[in-house]
Amino acid sequence: MAVKIQSAQVIGLKGSIIDVEIDLSTGLYNFTLVGLPDKAVEEAKERISAAIKNTGFLSPQKKNQRIIVSLAPADIKKEGPVFDFAIAMAYLSASKQLLFDPKEKLFLGELGLDGTLRPIKGTLVLTQAARGAGFKELFLPKQNAAEAALIKGIKIFGCKSLAEVVKHFRNENPLKAQPETELETGIEKEFSLLDFSDIKGQETAKRGLEIAASGGHNVLMIGPPGTGKTMLAKAFAAILPPPSFEEILETTSIHSVAGILNSSFMTSRPFRNPHHTASYIALVGGGAYPKPGEITLAHRGVLFLDEFPEFERRVIEALRQPLEDGMISVARAAGHIRFPARFILVCAMNPCPCGNLGSKTKPCICGQRDILRYQRRISGPIVDRIDLHLEVPQVDHEKLSDESRAGESSKIIRERVAKAREIQKERFAGRDIFTNSEMSVRDLKSLAPLSEDVKNILLQAAKRLDLSARVYHRIIKISRTIADLEGEKDINENHIFEALQYRPKS
Repeated sequence: MAVKIQSAQVIGLKGSIIDVEIDLSTGLYNFTLVGLPDKAVEEAKERISAAIKNTGFLSPQKKNQRIIVSLAPADIKKEGPVFDFAIAMAYLSASKQLLFDPKEKLFLGELGLDGTLRPIKGTLVLTQAARGAGFKELFLPKQNAAEAALIKGIKIFGCKSLAEVVKHFRNENPLKAQPETELETGIEKEFSLLDFSDIKGQETAKRGLEIAASGGHNVLMIGPPGTGKTMLAKAFAAILPPPSFEEILETTSIHSVAGILNSSFMTSRPFRNPHHTASYIALVGGGAYPKPGEITLAHRGVLFLDEFPEFERRVIEALRQPLEDGMISVARAAGHIRFPARFILVCAMNPCPCGNLGSKTKPCICGQRDILRYQRRISGPIVDRIDLHLEVPQVDHEKLSDESRAGESSKIIRERVAKAREIQKERFAGRDIFTNSEMSVRDLKSLAPLSEDVKNILLQAAKRLDLSARVYHRIIKISRTIADLEGEKDINENHIFEALQYRPKS
């Protein structure tokens, strides 16, 4: 009689419940795994056999025993060592070495040869899938228990070894359920990044970044080398407000699936800074079985692209969909996955290949054709999708050495940003929108209306500057953010004028 136990695996950014069925029969020794297993799953036979033997039970590798393990549904590719625990428990049950009721229980984990349980990837999404499927108890490695306990409504049992689980079901030493993990979302850890007060001058750029942080707008900084563009970008992360509980769950799930979660959860917003030599797949995501890339890892945080024009052309163009829709579609032969990608894009570039175009002290040695070729690496559609274009000029040496002219600290700016975000939270209550930048054209009519006078000013500017429809609506969103920063209920002409100043000058 076959025994069935449940496990799960990650597909894209969602968990999928997998049935682990096992059948034992008499015959020449054979241990077969079916159900489209990959190499890591196939090798589970050796890990499981050694773990069971070293835990004190009869090994599956004995004469006159045929073992068939089926992982269902059979048409889904099974990846990774996450099924080791469930297969071992199924074998112990089928061979009558351990009697327990597997109903409403889910088992996840990789086994060491000595029977210890090793941590897995994607714990949070697998726990969400287990709760959604109606499971009452989840058994998984001890290292993943705190992460799984973020999800309420299911008992989490963190296990150190197979022997510990056996004692639990024999009532020799029952496991204690992991207490629910509580997060203090309003208090963020100390920032180790640069502070805005460390950066001398660049007041216009700082103002633009404050607006970007408040409304979730995309930014491009243009200026000669050494003017502070990279410092500004790194300091930008410190003025973002702490994430909400829902955002923590989102970002933790993504980083857990990617296997780069440094702690049990993400309590600060992600800051991703890929090098300009990063490949298309590294940025967008993909592979034979699609995995999230830098675009998705930056979800609800910042994606900083330094030396923006030096990125591969198709990498830059791949930003079109996430900047517009907040998601990225990755299609491969193995499947089609939609990854979330709602991030703030912060880019930095030089005005020309040598970087000295417009400099007051250094001559530009680039030809006009070289300058145009360099600037045209950023296509019109991408320029349209970047809300704020900030000039970062050279700073006078006198300002650099003047210690009495320290600017505002990141903490003060972050407090203003947080207030603006609170206004937006009230505005978007009941909607799947977090910031002004996420408003649709339809939302603008009801959530960011313009008076007739203000509308006429914007129309005249749009005609004179030949703004596209996309830029026209983005100007309204930026104006709404500026009004929120000033605590104004309505958008006035000054907000429109300031928003227009952040469009490219040529």
